[in-house]
This record gives sequence, C-alpha cells and structure tokens, in this order.
Amino acid sequence: MVTKILKQTHSDAIGAFASGLCLIHCIATPFLFIAQTCSATCCDTAPIWWSMIDYLFIGISFFAVYWSAKNSSKKWINYTLWLSWLTLCLVILNEKLELITLPESSIYLPAIALVIMHLYNRKHCKCKNDKCCASIS
Repeated sequence: MVTKILKQTHSDAIGAFASGLCLIHCIATPFLFIAQTCSATCCDTAPIWWSMIDYLFIGISFFAVYWSAKNSSKKWINYTLWLSWLTLCLVILNEKLELITLPESSIYLPAIALVIMHLYNRKHCKCKNDKCCASIS
C-alpha cells in the first residue's frame, strides 16, 4: 500500500514530510533526555519504541527517494537524493552501532538535504510524460 501511494506524484511530499519528521525526532531527542534526567523516574536508555522510529523513517524515506528519483527529470537530483538518503542511513546505523564517534549534529545535514531535495524535485523536476522518466532509468 505504501509503494502504491509513493508511485503516484506524492513521493516527494511524503519524502519531505518523513525527512522533516525525522529531523524533528532528532532535534527533540536531546531535550527529552534532559527532561528525563530532571525527573524522579530517571533511566539511562531511551524507550525501544523511540529508537525504532529511526528505522521507520529510513524505510519510508527509501521508498520516497526511490520513486522520486525514478520520476525526476534531472539526473543530479537522483544522485543527490540517493546520496542524502545513504548518508542519513549510515549516520543512523553508526549511531546505533557506535562504530565511529560523530557529533550528534551530523544527522541534521542529510535530513535537511533530503527535505530540500524532495521539495525542489517536487517543484522543478517532474516529468511531463512517460518518455522523460523512461529515458532516465
């Protein structure tokens, strides 16, 4: 069902929305932990459902990038969308696996880039007919 919705012209709107929610999630997390440490019922880890939201955003973003790139009229947008998604995915996986030390703010750039690229693609890079998108693939 999700892929059917994304196949239509809504992939950029959904991608920008999902990336924006991901960004809000990333910005809100430190504030939630600060509030948590100030409360009487303090604990060291985030609830599992809060951590799993990252994977939900990555999954939705994958399909949004796939369909947006497929239906874009500009190749550089395709590369930028995929590069932004891959960077966001790697930063999130690195955060979970703690492979290398990165600043917490490193997640903001790829998330913001995805929002901007989806919005730009939605406004300026839509194919007018099937030949346009077929020639890109």
